[in-house]
Amino acid sequence: MAKGAPVFKVTPVDRPEFLAGDHTRLREVFHPAKHPLKLGYSLAHGALGPGQRSKWHVLNSSEVYYFLTGYGRFMIDEQVTTVEAGTTLYVPPGSKQSLENTGTDTIEFLCVVDPPWKPEDERILE
Repeated sequence: MAKGAPVFKVTPVDRPEFLAGDHTRLREVFHPAKHPLKLGYSLAHGALGPGQRSKWHVLNSSEVYYFLTGYGRFMIDEQVTTVEAGTTLYVPPGSKQSLENTGTDTIEFLCVVDPPWKPEDERILE
């Protein structure tokens, strides 16, 4: 950040939670189309309760997930991998994906979408 530039700080109350098309609960943290930032990506905080699974979906953008809490399975096309706090996962553009919470706590994650998420770039498959 340039010297003297204002700090752009966000807290959870600054970003309302909503139910995304894939049925995860999201808070859009930073998005260049909605916030006064020069970013080439968007950043969201997500959550999925115990026993829940997100709908299969495909994005035209690449995604990087960083898991903060919880335990589960992440499916990318035909591959299945376990995720837990501290796991970082890359989802290539155009990949079919779904997250399942197989633990007893809420899964929380940060998701970086590059280029920034746009509704027309996402398809819900179920």
